[in-house]
Amino acid sequence: MAMHLNDGTESDGEMHEINVTPFIDVMLVLLIIFMVAAPLATVDIRVNLPASTSTPQPRPDKPVYLSIKEDNQLYVGNDQVTSDNLVSVLNAQTQGDKETTIFFQADKSVSYETLMKAMDELRGAGYLKIGLMGMESVQK
Repeated sequence: MAMHLNDGTESDGEMHEINVTPFIDVMLVLLIIFMVAAPLATVDIRVNLPASTSTPQPRPDKPVYLSIKEDNQLYVGNDQVTSDNLVSVLNAQTQGDKETTIFFQADKSVSYETLMKAMDELRGAGYLKIGLMGMESVQK
């Protein structure tokens, strides 16, 4: 006499378990993509900023940076621009939204006249929300 034990599987061989291997593979690929893409999303223009003791404010998801280096070269993000095409590049970056805050940073050796010319261009183009950036200093 033979005995048959039921092991919980149906006769057609269907398995009722979730296969998580493809899910793990996709997550690992996404992790690698984000690890590679994250450093590319930062601004790499080195500017020697003056120190500030004020409390840092939160930044938006996609900030627009306007930088002036010590040799008076203008940059929007990582792209070098001239004063002639500054407004058109900013309009392209902000999709024409004049309410976008422009984060403005300049090297501390840049003259006040150069700063004011850049700010006048921004104001003339309708960008009235300008965030001045500085280095954070430690308060004692």
